[in-house]
Amino acid sequence: MDEILTFLAIVETGSFVSGSRSMGLSRSAAGKALSRLEEHCGVRLLNRTSRALSLTEEGRRLYAQGVELRSTLDAVGARFVGDGGDPRGELRISAPDALGRRLVLPVVKRFLERWPEVQVEMSLSDTVTDLVSDGADLAVRIGVRLPNPGLICRTLRQEPLVLCASPAYLSRTDVPTRVEHLSRHDLLIHASQNMRQTWQLKEADGTWVRASGRSRLRLDSGEALREAALADMGVALLPESIVQSNLADGRLKRILPQRDTGTVEILALYPHKRMLESKVRHFVDMIAADLAI
Repeated sequence: MDEILTFLAIVETGSFVSGSRSMGLSRSAAGKALSRLEEHCGVRLLNRTSRALSLTEEGRRLYAQGVELRSTLDAVGARFVGDGGDPRGELRISAPDALGRRLVLPVVKRFLERWPEVQVEMSLSDTVTDLVSDGADLAVRIGVRLPNPGLICRTLRQEPLVLCASPAYLSRTDVPTRVEHLSRHDLLIHASQNMRQTWQLKEADGTWVRASGRSRLRLDSGEALREAALADMGVALLPESIVQSNLADGRLKRILPQRDTGTVEILALYPHKRMLESKVRHFVDMIAADLAI
């Protein structure tokens, strides 16, 4: 069980160092625990490179089962401290506007149906604020990791990015067929707190190149960027879930579909597990299962 919990911590924090720290272990001890677990299961659970970790297919299955097992253990433990293990009280969630509406709210609906003694207060904003000082129990973020040692950062999904524009905009100019053609276009850029979105696209030879172009409109909201693209104002690079319906109904069109435009992490940030309340743990597990890492 300790080895499975260590495995979950490594996956959710994205590294052996952070995972071992959250479990109160050394980096070496966490590595040995994972090796013992893989030997016991008879399969490789994680692909390791010098730059990143990724789950194998067997690892994904064990992770999903491990999350359920951990929730069961938490519920059992909670009964011994007198709260019955059931979530209750107010759960304060912070999430980006567009993804919050499309991905988080459906989970909130099911969570409220399942746990009638919970109330949810949700802040929908693309502005990144400090989780603790803002009074939130849980934050969902896109590609943002806060360097607060008191928080756990758990990857919920690797979301594909889509380069797109409206048919009307594309009718007024040449449709890009190469990355460098974007230099002749109006790029709708996400910008917030002196940080600007950069666009990286993979060329046919496998190299990543930075796309550049005119940036006459910069917005701090993914939903606003989608609306600007729909209003024929330029080219946007957005998470697929934000523009999926508009691609399906033809109001937006993919640009350079043959090029890999990368992914962005959707993350859950919440207090360290030793301080984690039942309502937060259950919600995080529910949204993680729903978005499927």
